[in-house]
This record gives sequence, C-alpha cells and structure tokens, in this order.
Amino acid sequence: MRSAIHIIACLILLVSNPTVASPTDVEGTWLSGDGDGLIAVQILGSQISATILGSPNADAKRPKTDTRNPDPALRERALLGLEIFSGFHYDGDGRWSGGQIYDPNSGKTYSCKLRLIDRDTLRVRGYIGISLIGRTETWRRQTD
Repeated sequence: MRSAIHIIACLILLVSNPTVASPTDVEGTWLSGDGDGLIAVQILGSQISATILGSPNADAKRPKTDTRNPDPALRERALLGLEIFSGFHYDGDGRWSGGQIYDPNSGKTYSCKLRLIDRDTLRVRGYIGISLIGRTETWRRQTD
C-alpha cells in the first residue's frame, strides 16, 4: 500500500511539473524593467543576442549614441541596434548564465544571468562579483 502511494505521488508530480522551456522560448521583444527600453532577444546558434530597438519614451532630447560609455572611442556608436548581451550559455529550463549585460544608461557592464519565469516574464539579474550583490529587473514581453 505504501509503495502504491509513493508511485501515485510521483506520477502527480510528473504530471503537474510545467513543461521544460527551450532556449528559443526567450525570443521576442521585451520591455526593460524600468519601462524605458525595447529589446529584441533572439537565439543565434547556441548564443543569445539582445539588441536595443528603441524606447517607448523617445523624445528629441534623448541621446541617440552611447554617450555614457567609459571608452571615448565608443561614445558615438548608435544605441539603436546596440548589442547588450554577451557570453551567455543555456543551463536548461529557461535559465541562462555566465554572461554579461551592458547598461547604456550607466555605461557599465555587469555579470548577468537570465531566467524565463513564464512566457511573458524574464528576470534579468545584473551583478558585480557574486550574484548576491546586484539588482534584478523584470522584463515583460511585448506583443506586435
């Protein structure tokens, strides 16, 4: 009787477990956590790419180039189309780690990990050194 209960409990856990995410589930257009950036995320081979599409808050006074970059040679590069992710690897179950994210608002690059919470929610954790010292943003998927 006891083993039958264990088998039933295991079956319930297997059936109730959500579908494991695939790497491409993260693809789409995302609104950054501060509501200021529209980011295109796509998978290119085994890498994840994120480029700036623009901002829902665009105005004429807004910088069009990477003015806060610490490298003076890069301050004239356009923000539109700028790649902000690098070096990530897919860990499975909607999680990416080992990468970096560039923040054009500060001109800084942070270690980063990503977690797809559900189809429309992406947690982006930027940090310095260890993940405990950092900040998490929740990005929301945008529909066309």
